[in-house]
Amino acid sequence: MIDLHTHSVASDGSDSPAQLVALAAGAGLSAFALTDHDTLGGLAEAKTAAGAAGVRLVPGCELACEVPTGGMHVLVYFLDDEPGPLQDQLARLRAGRGVRNERILGRLAEHGMHISVDEVMAEAGEGSVGRPHIAALMVRKGYVESFPEAFDLWLATGRPAYLGRDRLTAEETISLAHASGAVAVLAHPTTLGLDREGAGEFIAGLADAGLDGLECEYGRYPPEQRAIWHRLAGELGLCPTGGSDYHGAYKPDLALGTGLGDLCVPDELLEELERRRPAPTTLGRDFLNS
Repeated sequence: MIDLHTHSVASDGSDSPAQLVALAAGAGLSAFALTDHDTLGGLAEAKTAAGAAGVRLVPGCELACEVPTGGMHVLVYFLDDEPGPLQDQLARLRAGRGVRNERILGRLAEHGMHISVDEVMAEAGEGSVGRPHIAALMVRKGYVESFPEAFDLWLATGRPAYLGRDRLTAEETISLAHASGAVAVLAHPTTLGLDREGAGEFIAGLADAGLDGLECEYGRYPPEQRAIWHRLAGELGLCPTGGSDYHGAYKPDLALGTGLGDLCVPDELLEELERRRPAPTTLGRDFLNS
């Protein structure tokens, strides 16, 4: 059993990379992917811990892409923490996050919720700062009663303190992933905000652009929904993948490896995904400069 979607304190999870490895070993996983948002900063610690625990670590990250409606996230696998076309872009995206976070804090202050940049940085530690760290401070300061409430009332898309951020297009992300010797998988496809027909057409376009896989076995999806995405992946020639989207205390209902309790991602999905791994090139840099 494997889990190809997890987050650590390097982005917006509550557990250290070493703690994730311990949880993966305790859950009996043969492999798991560390897919922090816009960063590979947790990989060094995770590699050391995984080697000692005998658990295979799949290096990766998760990126939000620019789309007309809804939200699109791409999971990139086999992306190591070394120089490369996509790795170069991650630093730029993280810098954009910093500007966005300061503006979010400004909007919250306009509504009487005062949180400093220093407080958010301390909450995030050495990780990439994001909205979950702001939400945690909103709860701690008594501005909201719970983490979900912080998002539902203030931080989610369309709410008073929400702000967009700099993002790559789906085509750029796929190209950069391939140029870096990695593969690209569409995460939790329901967040696209499209009906079944619209989602099918949209994902077919991504497949034509080189998308490698589709996250069919997602931590919160019921069996019937997983079956729908498996059928679509088969029709489009995409590799089905799966993961819990574990964030620790920030998403306490999702357990590493099992999601809501019934997730079970088989090892062979990782084997199929690895067979699609390309050789690194310089095409990603050329794509962005064209």
